[in-house]
Amino acid sequence: QVQLVESGGGLVQAGASLRLSCAASGRTFSSYAMGWFRQAPGKEREFVAGINWSGSNTYYADSVKGRFTISRDNAKNTVYLQMNSLKPEDTAVYYCAARLGPAIATTARPWDYWGQGNQVTVSS
Repeated sequence: QVQLVESGGGLVQAGASLRLSCAASGRTFSSYAMGWFRQAPGKEREFVAGINWSGSNTYYADSVKGRFTISRDNAKNTVYLQMNSLKPEDTAVYYCAARLGPAIATTARPWDYWGQGNQVTVSS
């Protein structure tokens, strides 16, 4: 069992930066691929970024490529999402997810554990 707790969201202006953190419980964090998803009001949950168990492989949605960076610190059981050049369309609840195994999945169904969600609001 893995529990995920996100932090770092908030309200910022367009062009600003935020860093989300996701702390995981358990001693097998390095066995999991980690990902970030987001869900805006009235829309489906969408993939944002993913990182494999070792951090050697990352993958991004086209909408955030070049602006967001996912990273992980296995010693701290934590995954991060650095978000730069934020846009109003980035406004959403951001969820951290964990998936046992090395592979990153770009749909929600294959992920095994989810955090509670963290609101990010970008004003124009």
